[in-house]
Amino acid sequence: MTLQLTPVQVLAVVGALLVLVGVWRASARASRKAAETARTGARLVSLTGRVVATAGAIVLVQWLVIMHSGGGTALFTVLGIPAVLASYTLTKALTVTTPEPPHHRSRKR
Repeated sequence: MTLQLTPVQVLAVVGALLVLVGVWRASARASRKAAETARTGARLVSLTGRVVATAGAIVLVQWLVIMHSGGGTALFTVLGIPAVLASYTLTKALTVTTPEPPHHRSRKR
């Protein structure tokens, strides 16, 4: 039994295979993009959770010191250190830095 195909049929099969490979690659790209989007969202939720937990711990310690101490150095320390750390973090986050291009000496003759 011999299979006899016309040139049009061969081109149709090759075209169908190319379309199949193209669809497969496009779906792989789309699934990678969806997975990256999901990972980014999970990172944001994880970071938010850590920030809220840390802020809660700082507030708890501050509240305990304020309620159970007479003031003075302990009060200054418990309120001052988080303020300094927060200001440092905000300053670093809001400072815009741009890389300077290297300066080349140009020889003018």
